[in-house]
Amino acid sequence: MSDDVLSAIPTAPHWQPEQAPERAASIVEELAPGLPNGIDVEIDITWHDALTVVDCGQNLQKIGCPQCGASIDTDWWADQLEAHYDDGFATLAVVVPCCGAATSLDALVYDWSCGFARFEIAVWNPERAWFSDEELTAIADALGHPVMQIRAHI
Repeated sequence: MSDDVLSAIPTAPHWQPEQAPERAASIVEELAPGLPNGIDVEIDITWHDALTVVDCGQNLQKIGCPQCGASIDTDWWADQLEAHYDDGFATLAVVVPCCGAATSLDALVYDWSCGFARFEIAVWNPERAWFSDEELTAIADALGHPVMQIRAHI
C-alpha cells in the first residue's frame, strides 16, 4: 500500500520553533479535516534531532543544477544523501558534477519539491493536493517562520 504525505517545513533547514506549535497544528488540522467517510487524517509534528531529508518520494521527476541549469542524475543525488546521512548532515555543501560549482543540497532545483529540516508538520493521506499560498502564509505566521511544502508519494 502506498501513502501520500503533505508536509510543511521551515525554509531554513536548521530552524525549529522555540515552543510547541499548537496554533500551526490547529491550522493544518483545519486544512485537512479528514476523509469523506469520516476518518480523520493523521497529522505528525516532528522535531528531528539532526537535519533530515524531506523528499517527495516517487514524485521526484528531475533535479537541476542551480548554477548551469543542467540535469543532475538522481543516482548522484542519492549517493550524496547517503554520504551526508552518515555525518548527520553536518553540511549540505556539495560540488555538482555538471559544472563543478560549489552549492548545497537544499539549493538544487527539485521537480517536485524536496527539502531538509529539523522540524516538520506532516499530513498523511490528505484529501487535497497542496496548501495554497495563503494557507502556507497562515502556517508560517503561526510558527513564526516561513515554510515550504513537500508532497511525497511513498
